[in-house]
Amino acid sequence: MPEQKKKSISLEPFKPAWWAWNVHVHTIVASQFSKVKKPSHQRMEIDTPDGDFLEVDTCIQDTDKPVVALFHGLEGSTDRYYIANLMAELKKAGFSSVALNFRGCGSRMNNRPRFYHSGETEDYRTFFKWISDNFPNKDIYAVGFSLGGNALVKYLGEEGDQSRVERAAAVSPPYDLKEGSLRLNQGFNRLYEINFLNTLVQKLEKKRQKMEMPEFNGSSVYEFDDQVTAKLHGFKDADDYYHQCSSKHFYGDVKTDLLVIHSKEDTLCPFEFAPFGVMEANSYIRTCFTDEGGHVGFLSSPKDWLFRVILQWLDHS
Repeated sequence: MPEQKKKSISLEPFKPAWWAWNVHVHTIVASQFSKVKKPSHQRMEIDTPDGDFLEVDTCIQDTDKPVVALFHGLEGSTDRYYIANLMAELKKAGFSSVALNFRGCGSRMNNRPRFYHSGETEDYRTFFKWISDNFPNKDIYAVGFSLGGNALVKYLGEEGDQSRVERAAAVSPPYDLKEGSLRLNQGFNRLYEINFLNTLVQKLEKKRQKMEMPEFNGSSVYEFDDQVTAKLHGFKDADDYYHQCSSKHFYGDVKTDLLVIHSKEDTLCPFEFAPFGVMEANSYIRTCFTDEGGHVGFLSSPKDWLFRVILQWLDHS
């Protein structure tokens, strides 16, 4: 197969709102104060091969445009503003959307003694097969945010030219999971870490009431991944989990048109650990790196730059 040239597309440049003066303003204000505009949708459950289930929200349009699979971040859900509002924008543009709640992130706890993690691509395969079976006349596009973007890139790299996805975007993905986890434990980032840990531990204790689960006695996401995530999902320890699942190892094998959107100031998924040379050398990958902005937070003037750029990418020919 001849090597393709990078697709030529002029994406709207990012112009930050005048009052969004640092990375944490972009991250926190977007996350906590964005108005959620989720369109009407149907909640459905998909059976998994291991006897569990996945909850998905579907918003299907009677058009010939692709269906866009959406993946949230760590301790998020399909109700997070970036998923809900992107579903609304996709609907306006004539796209169907199907948003996945990772195990334990939907309306009820999953059945198996496990959760989700940054490299869980088997559930992606189950989800994409379900989309193909239920919407056989529609192409599949995909957008992943943060952890969901990491797993999406991993899936695309693992599948290569066998991927069910025709076009994809990853927003603020972690490139090196260990470095990101360690960075969470530093400075202002500890506030984010404490918030993540609170819900992770709550879910762990809730599952412990019904089944045997690992014990957690740490105070960091690294320790949680070492004591819980790795044990539940077949890894030796946190370092083994991070090494096997970090997205930086998979960009070279991506054979799907992929846009990576990332702020150079992102403190949760550090920009400096991106495999720049590999991404530049892969003709399927386009990058949109902004000088300002936060983690999955781009407060812009005019507003909603992130959704417009994603739509630009998905809708260009």
